[in-house]
Amino acid sequence: MNDTRPAGAVLADLPTVRPWQEDFYRDLHQHPELSHQEHRAAGAVAARLRDSGYEVVEHVGGTGVVATLRNGEGKTVLLRADMDALPVLEATGLPYASTDSATDATGTHVPVMHACGHDVHVTCLLGAATLLALHRDEWAGTLVALFQPAEELGDGARRMVEDSLATKVGDVDVALAQHVLPMPAGTVGTRTGPVLSAADSLRVTVYGRGAHGSMPQASVDPVVLAAMVVVRLQTVVSREVAPTETAVVTVGSIHAGTKSNVIGDSAVLELNVRTYDEQTRTTVLDAIRRIVVAECQASASPREPDFELFDRFPATTNDEDTTARVRDAFSAYFGSRAGTLPLQSASEDFSDIPKALGIPYSYWGIGGSAPDAYRAAEQAGRVAQDIPVNHSAAFAPVMQPTLDTGTAALVVAALAWLGPQEAPATP
Repeated sequence: MNDTRPAGAVLADLPTVRPWQEDFYRDLHQHPELSHQEHRAAGAVAARLRDSGYEVVEHVGGTGVVATLRNGEGKTVLLRADMDALPVLEATGLPYASTDSATDATGTHVPVMHACGHDVHVTCLLGAATLLALHRDEWAGTLVALFQPAEELGDGARRMVEDSLATKVGDVDVALAQHVLPMPAGTVGTRTGPVLSAADSLRVTVYGRGAHGSMPQASVDPVVLAAMVVVRLQTVVSREVAPTETAVVTVGSIHAGTKSNVIGDSAVLELNVRTYDEQTRTTVLDAIRRIVVAECQASASPREPDFELFDRFPATTNDEDTTARVRDAFSAYFGSRAGTLPLQSASEDFSDIPKALGIPYSYWGIGGSAPDAYRAAEQAGRVAQDIPVNHSAAFAPVMQPTLDTGTAALVVAALAWLGPQEAPATP
């Protein structure tokens, strides 16, 4: 690790924050909260940031927290972390594993787990904000630490924006964020241009005419109709998207009928679409609609299908100049541990914030997998099988060096805009 100033000076105190960070992380992991229910996490974050001298605004967009530290003239950098957990029953076996449960938005009682690593994100940003507050002599400008709710639903960032976020943060020059991923812990990866896909979930209801199973001639069978839709949808990516573009169309759920000898009168399909640019996104969604309508007509469906778009996430596309600045700072500090982040097919809503503020942004990945286990799996060609991924019940980032690396990455990236303080003029 290179001790480049001012990052090296700020991060020299990393060992002093590490003990409370690790305790905070264990507690946060053990007590996860679903989207829009992050009251405990938000309260703990706000209290610690106030103790560090930040101006704190709570309940932004529901449970969001915005903390600002003004430190003289200079750029304003926004660092963001997401706070929510998932309805997953934890199977990590950790001594601080979650046994919590909660009632979700539909009224269903579900287990809750930090299966996506948002507890890492919160802990790292809290540590970075603390270190920068301790070393104000090393940088100048304004730091905004933003803790966002409900990333998993894709509406947390938007709700903060709609709750006058721009007024609360003022003029911001750049927004930065990171995500822990199944890569070797201790590594960081940046990427210019598309990083995360846009995601669109689509609920389609197709209609038939019910009848007895022994008299199919009296029916319009919605199961057969749904099956034809599924088959035809497989041609969207292979025949309507250019080979140089990337897209995914998945039919994840089909529900129809109640009994083996009853032909029902409707079928519901749930689809998920992933794309990296708006033109491809439009092409795919239009093709899905066209195919469904045509198959309904071919089956003599008695009514038009219904379409419902939900859980929509924007694409994350890193600004070239911003990312180059982050990449150079990472290379100088992390050395060989800084690399290129592969294109990710996951999605998230961070970009809604910089888009609303009209500012450039960069989003990078940090590793969370045990390095030795990852290397062994890589050598055996079994990374996909042996390394738990985000949203898995077994996803458990190793605490260190993950927390140290994520904290350092945020500090290093922020100081690419904020530091250093100018020395006073010699009399």
